[in-house]
Amino acid sequence: MIDLHCHILPGIDDGPENLAKSIDMAHAAVEQGITHILCTPHHKNGHYNNPASKVIAAVNSFQQELNQRGIGLSLFEGQEVRLSGELLEDIHHGELLFTDLSNHYLLIEFPTLEVPAYADQLLFQLIEHGHTPVIVHPERNAVFSKDPNRLLPYLEMGVLTQLTAPSIVGFFGRKVQKAAKTMLANQLGFMVASDAHSVEQRGFYLREAYQEIEKKFGKERVREMEQMTKDLLNGDPVQRPAFQKVKHSFFFSA
Repeated sequence: MIDLHCHILPGIDDGPENLAKSIDMAHAAVEQGITHILCTPHHKNGHYNNPASKVIAAVNSFQQELNQRGIGLSLFEGQEVRLSGELLEDIHHGELLFTDLSNHYLLIEFPTLEVPAYADQLLFQLIEHGHTPVIVHPERNAVFSKDPNRLLPYLEMGVLTQLTAPSIVGFFGRKVQKAAKTMLANQLGFMVASDAHSVEQRGFYLREAYQEIEKKFGKERVREMEQMTKDLLNGDPVQRPAFQKVKHSFFFSA
């Protein structure tokens, strides 16, 4: 399996604080059946700044540690970039890392409690410049969780979405789980990744999430999601699902 969103690098953000804990995460990933990880530390989220050069160095160093210990994980450099008006400028200055080396797909984190008014224009500008935004964990954003149909304008302009595996299995609570499952049911959630931060507190749950999706929607749905994840890592064109409007927003009441 490919994990396209993971905070596994040591001492770089709110993931593992040291190398030993990163190694523990690597062992846990292998036990899950994960073979490839896109390392995505937070960048410009108000707490952490991890520009491209810093992440590349950290990934190279940690990959060497894994190789020396015989841990079968292939690491790739990425970021979880907070939505801001500086995105295009930061891309121009080479500070941002995409999921792929062709700079097609960019993981973008919205603020937890809101959808900024400038988001529509900014995401459209990214697309005009040849970059496809990927909204990560929309089910954990207060606005999208309450009304997943707020995602529709973004999906219609070509934006992609990535759900968090722990959300699907209920790690973040019933409300977030309902939102994630409703997004899945209406094809508003295109992919799944772990967003793992640790072994003890924020684990992977990727295998469990795929099992849940297969049980509810079938093996073909899992295959499609895994293929899109692979396409993003390779920078290839994706086959977008036929998403639809959620008909009953009252489903999200607690």
